[in-house]
Amino acid sequence: MAASSEGPAAGGSELRQALRQREANRKLKYLSLAVLVVQNASLILSIRYVRTLPGDRFFTTSAVVMAEVLKVLTCLVIILFQKRGNMTDFIVLLFDSIFVQYLDTLKLAVPSLIYTLQNNLQYVAISNLPAATFQVTYQLKILTTALFSVLMLRKSLSRVQWVSLVLLFAGVALVQVEQEGKQKETSVAGVNQNYAVGLVAVVVSCLSSGFAGVYFEKILKGSSASVWMRNVQLGIFGTALGLLGLWWNDGPAIGEKGFLFGYTPMVWGVICNQAFGGLLVAVVVKYADNILKGFATSFSIIVSTVTSVYLFGFHMDLLFTLGAGLVIGAVYMYSLPKVAAPSSASTVSASTQSRSQLASRDGDSETDAFLPKLPGKEKEMLTFFRKRSLTPTPHNIQ
Repeated sequence: MAASSEGPAAGGSELRQALRQREANRKLKYLSLAVLVVQNASLILSIRYVRTLPGDRFFTTSAVVMAEVLKVLTCLVIILFQKRGNMTDFIVLLFDSIFVQYLDTLKLAVPSLIYTLQNNLQYVAISNLPAATFQVTYQLKILTTALFSVLMLRKSLSRVQWVSLVLLFAGVALVQVEQEGKQKETSVAGVNQNYAVGLVAVVVSCLSSGFAGVYFEKILKGSSASVWMRNVQLGIFGTALGLLGLWWNDGPAIGEKGFLFGYTPMVWGVICNQAFGGLLVAVVVKYADNILKGFATSFSIIVSTVTSVYLFGFHMDLLFTLGAGLVIGAVYMYSLPKVAAPSSASTVSASTQSRSQLASRDGDSETDAFLPKLPGKEKEMLTFFRKRSLTPTPHNIQ
C-alpha cells in the first residue's frame, strides 16, 4: 500500500518540477530576445551618438584596440573559471593552445585581420550615415554570409531563404534610392558627413563580415578548441593588428594627445558594448532559437529607426518605410527553419493522420518531448488539462 501511494505522489512531483523548468526556459528565451534587441540597437545608436557630439573626438582606432583587450581579458577569466581557478592547468592550456599548436593559431590571423578592419569600418560608416540607414543596409551581411556559406561550406539554402535574400537586396536598394536624394543634407549638428564614404564602408564591412564569419565557422568545425580559446586567439591578433592600424593612421596624434584622449563615460559604454556584445549574444543564443534571433534583429531595426527620429531628427518617408519593411520581413523569413518537402500528397495525408493518432494517444508532441519519462497516469492528466483548454500548473495537479 505504501509503494502504491508513493508512486502517484512521486510522479506528480516530477510533473510539477518539469512544468516549473518549462516555464523557466520560456522566460529565459524571451529574456534572451530582449537582450539581443537591446544589444543590436544600442550599439549602433550609441556609436552614432558619441560620433555626433560636439567637443573632442576620441580616436576610433584606440577604441577598437581597447575593445579587443577587454574581450581577451573576459575570455581569459571565463577559461580560468572553467579550470576552477587552477592556475597551473590554465597556463598549460594557454601555452599548448597558442604556442605549441602555433600553426592552428596562425589560421586565425586572416579572420582577425578582417574583424579588425570591420570594426574600424563600422565607426566610419556610422559616422557618415544615419543610424537607421546603417542598420538597414548592414543587414546585407546576411546575404554575403549566405553566399560565402554556399561557396565555402557547401551549404544548401531553402527556397524561402533564397526568396528572403532577394527581398533583402530589394529592401536595401529602396533605402539607398531614398537616401540618394538626401545626400545634400549630410550635416547633423554641424558635423560634416560623406554619404558615399559611409556607404562604401558599410558594404565592405558586410563583405568582410560574411567571409570572416564563414571562415571562422569552418575553423571551429575542424578543431576541438573551445569558443572562448578561439576568441582569445582572435583577440591577440586583433590587438596586434589594431595597434598597427592605430600607429599607421593616428600615431602622431595619439603620441601628442594620449591613447585615451576624448574618452567619456559614454565612449566607455560603447567600447564595453562592442567588446562584450558578441560574447553576450553567444551566451544567450543557446536559450533562443533562430526564429527569435531573426525577430530580435528585425525588431532592433524598428527600435533604431524610431529612436533616430527622436534623437537625430531622422525623417522617414514612404520609400524608406517600404524598404525597411522588406528588410525586416526578409530577416525573419531567412531565420525560419527548413521544412522538408513531402514526396506526394499521400505522404502528407498519412503523416497528418499519424500525427493525429499520436496526439490523441500520447498528448501534445511538444509536451512529450519536454517530459519524455512521465508515468502514464501523469501523461493522461496533462492531456486532460490540455483538451479542456486549461493550463496545467503545480497548483491544479494533485
